[in-house]
Parts: sequence; structure tokens; C-alpha cells
Amino acid sequence: MNVTVSRKGHFNAAHRLHNVNWSKEQNEITFGKCSNPYYHGHNYEVIVAVKGPINPMTGYTVDMKLLKEIIKQEVEEPFDHKNLNEQVEEFKNLNPTAENICVVIYNRIRARIESSLKLKITLYETPRNFVECEDE
Repeated sequence: MNVTVSRKGHFNAAHRLHNVNWSKEQNEITFGKCSNPYYHGHNYEVIVAVKGPINPMTGYTVDMKLLKEIIKQEVEEPFDHKNLNEQVEEFKNLNPTAENICVVIYNRIRARIESSLKLKITLYETPRNFVECEDE
């Protein structure tokens, strides 16, 4: 039997959706207000879900203290109160859409979670807009 253990994190960040190869008009048509050259921000919520068997020695699927620390180090510290386009290396050449932010978070956390465990990231950009990224 597998169990899913989830932990929620939070960060505030600014970004601009923009394709440098497009004109100002094309960016505005595609991204609307999100292409504002002065950026805009969100209060992001991230849910990290780890799925796997319960370890009979510990009773854990994953230690919640470890999961809390991984989220802090891999998401909250590098992203919170940052301009994603300007201050987060992964977005220097990657449009920081919700989808891309979710994949970047997934990759950062996947590297820290035991490979035998399944990982799913849910990123809320707003209370009604969210994306998910998970193991195949």
C-alpha cells in the first residue's frame, strides 16, 4: 500500500511573461496584463506531495521535517520576495509561466527526494489558477 504525504509552502514573487523574440504587440496579445514591463506579483502556494510505501522501521513515507526543510531551501528561500525574471537563475532565459515555475520547483525537489518515491507538485498562482507536475 502506498501513502501520499503532502506539505504546503508559500512564496510571494514578481514576474513578467514575455518572449524576447516577439514584438511588444505580440507579447501584449499573448500575455495581456502579465506582459507589463514593470512586472506584477502573486502570492503563490505550492503543495509538495510524496507518494510511496510506509517504512516499517520509521512509520514514515517521508519525514515531514525533511520535507519542510527541502521546501524552505529549494522554493521559499530562492523564490520568496524575488523578481523571478531577474533574480532566479532558471528564469533568466525561461518564461516564468505557472507551468515553467512548477517544473522548476519539481526539478529542484526531485533531486532531493528518494528516487523510489513518486513526486507531485501543485502550484497555485491564484486561488483559482493552478498547475500540476508529477512523475510519469
